[in-house]
This record gives sequence, C-alpha cells and structure tokens, in this order.
Amino acid sequence: MLPKHSHLRRVLFLSLLWTSLACGVVLGFALPSFGEGFRILDQSASASAQGGAFAAQANDPSAVHFNPAAMTNLPGLQMTAGTLLVNGDIHFTPSSGETVEGDFGGTFANPPPSSVFVTARFGETGFPLLRDVALGLGVYAPFGNLTAYPRHSSIAPVLTRSAAPILDVTPTLAFRVHPALALGVGLDIYTFSGLFGEGHVEIQQTGADLVGTGLALARDDLIELHGKDTALGYHAGLLWTPLRNAQAQPLVNVAVVFRSQATLNLTGQFQNRDRGIALDARADLTLPQVITAGLAVWPVRTPQRAWKVEVDVDYADWTSFDNLDVTLENGAVFPRPRNWQNAYVAMAGTEYTWVGPAALPHWDVAVRGGYVFADSPVPERTFKPDVPGSNSHSYSVGIGLLCRRGGMFLGMIPCGTAEPGTSGISAIGLDVGWKGIFYQSRGIDNNDDPRVNGRWDTTVHVGSLNLRVNFDIPGLS
Repeated sequence: MLPKHSHLRRVLFLSLLWTSLACGVVLGFALPSFGEGFRILDQSASASAQGGAFAAQANDPSAVHFNPAAMTNLPGLQMTAGTLLVNGDIHFTPSSGETVEGDFGGTFANPPPSSVFVTARFGETGFPLLRDVALGLGVYAPFGNLTAYPRHSSIAPVLTRSAAPILDVTPTLAFRVHPALALGVGLDIYTFSGLFGEGHVEIQQTGADLVGTGLALARDDLIELHGKDTALGYHAGLLWTPLRNAQAQPLVNVAVVFRSQATLNLTGQFQNRDRGIALDARADLTLPQVITAGLAVWPVRTPQRAWKVEVDVDYADWTSFDNLDVTLENGAVFPRPRNWQNAYVAMAGTEYTWVGPAALPHWDVAVRGGYVFADSPVPERTFKPDVPGSNSHSYSVGIGLLCRRGGMFLGMIPCGTAEPGTSGISAIGLDVGWKGIFYQSRGIDNNDDPRVNGRWDTTVHVGSLNLRVNFDIPGLS
C-alpha cells in the first residue's frame, strides 16, 4: 500500500491532469450555434439538463457564467471541466430545386465545444474583509456558430461555411453584502485564438455574385471573408435568499443577471487563394445585452433529500445587430443587412437529489429535467443560412453524481483525501445530460435574397458531460 502522502499526491495529480486535458480541449474546439440567435446556452451539464434554468441555483463553478453572485455559496476551491457532443442537421427545401442538406461541420462538432470554470471562496484567512469574498475564472464560449453546406448547391453563392468561434475569458468577483444578499461581477474578454477553432470569424461562399465586379472571379470560385478582434464587456449578478431552512440552506432564491453589449471590430481579409486575391477587410459584429431573471424554490429540502423547481426568463436586445456589412480596402462594400429583433428565452427545470442514500452512503445522486422555449430574433426578410433561426422547443434530462469522503470514484480513486485542517480533495462529481432542440419549421417567402426562400427545418442533439473536483484548502471555506 502506498504511503499516505504519496497516495494523496497521486490523486491530486490525476484530478489536475483531467482538468488540464479539459483546458486543452477548450482551447481547440469549433462551435455550432444552438441557442437563440447564435448564443450558446449550454455551459454546464447540470444546467443543460435543467433546461438552462440555473441562475437562481448555480451551485457549481459554472456560476462564473450563470450568476457570479452564487459563487459565494461554493465553499473552498472548486473546478469543473465540461464538454459537449453536438449532432444535428439542417434541411432546406427551396421553392424550386433540390433539397439542400446542411450540418454543423460533421457528424459531431469536432473538436467538441468545452468549458473550464474555477471558483475560490475565502474563509478564515485572517482578513475579515475577505471572509465573504469569492473569486472565479472561466474560459468558455457564450456565443458562436458553425454551419456548413455543400460546395455545389443552390445556396453556395450565399454560403458554404460559416464559423464564429468567440472565446470568453472571464475573471469574476463576488461579495456577500448581507446574509440574504450576494452580488457578483465579471469581465468578459471576448477574443479569438488560433488554437480555438479557426481563430477568427469566417464566411465562405462561391463567387457567382461577384462576377463582373472587377475582382477577376469565376462563378464557382470559393471565396473567404475572415476577421478577428478583442472586445471587452461585463456581466453582473444578484442573488437574494429570502427564506432558508434550519440548516441555513436556501428554500427560495431570486436571481437577476445583466450581460453588457460588446462590439467586435473585426479586421481581416477577403481572399481567393487560387487566384491570388487578398484584400484587407473589416466588419463590426455586435453581441447583445441580455437580462436574466430567475426564481428557484425547494418544496423539499431535508438532510436526506432536496427537490428544486426553477423558472428563468432572459431577454436579449439584438436590435444593435443591424448589419454585418464588409468593407474592403479598395472601398467596395458588401452589404449584409441583419436587422435582428429583441428575443426572449423561457426556461423551466427541476432537480431531485438524494443525499447519501442507503445504497450509496457517500454519494449525492440527482436526477434532472427541463424545458426551453427560445424565441428567434431573425426576421424573415434578412434570414440567412449561417443562422437558420426559428422558434425552438427543447427538452432535456440528466443525472448528477457527487462522491464525498469515504466513497470511491470509478471504483478506484478516493473521493476525499483531505483531513481536518489539511489540503486535499473533498469531493469528485460527474454530471451528464441530453438535450433535444427542435426548431419549428420555418417558411421563408419574402427574403431579400430569393435563393433562401423555401422551408427550413433544423434539429440539434446535445450531449453534455462535466467533471467536478472540490478541494479543501486551509483559509478557504
């Protein structure tokens, strides 16, 4: 048997290795679009399984995204790393002609969309002002899209590929101002990385529309527009707990979260590599401000079990996304009107948890379910194949397992290694979920570009997986 300190080092090494691998994944994935507009709503397997209704619960490190104020409820040092398996298809039946089949870059988005979140709450550090402070960091993608269509199809002159792998690096801070009230704020550093998908916003199409413009292009030439930038935004959250049980656990939580608008001033090139064309290009991409309100209620919360029901509604102001016009260095402008509208998402979710059931005394076991209705901000006149938006209904289910001291994760790794007053692992968790997103069939009859008139049908399946590791660290509680 290994000495105790050697065994601890091995478990810590394995946990950090898993997190490091997930960090490597998050820096290399491409993104499909599977939300309202091109928002990515699935940032946690626990939240996704509950339909995204998580702002008023946010009881894992993804609180960095969902509601930074909730980080004040997460003791010690906690990490979570997650990934998504995304599969789906797009069917376009034009008013005349053959059906066009599109997808999200393959059978599954590859590499898979992923995220990493870390939180730390200060405790008895010797500095009373830090006692109610929590810090967090996230690396993830709240916005993005990836769509692809055949090179030889009726809409190839409009689009063959679109990708926007927008990375958000978000340091966060939270503070409990009253036993019933916590506030949090985070910076959103939107940027691009060459290790992260293509490392820029990209649009590809054939050159049929550009023949005769002086660019020496043929109808079947593949042209590409790309650009990147770094922009700064912020998000802030409030968590109010008006009612607790005898164990000081929340029975009612109210959440409000605000996300600011941000504009990426994209600079890049217009290219046709086969003909040696490369012109500097620029365009502005505006990300919407979003307001989320959530209410979570625990009809049952005892030391043995808990049942939570939550309803969230968020409102996105997409009116600032009025165009994606591209200006070339020679003064030519490619108009790409959008004129998107405001939109909302209604989310409902529930979670039932057994705490240390007789069959698994060192585990918490949770089952989850959820529903989402997402309103589409995309008007008929400026509908484009890169975001084939329509109203959608989503259904989700999932399970969560949290293994504490005394249990064995995967049957071989101790779930708790920390002795009182020492550093070590306090729990290891695994969350899995599935969501089916069913977009309403949308008929487009009055588009600015008649080639996209017809019926559009989109379906997306999202499998989510998260690994969570909690640590006890002296001074953090």
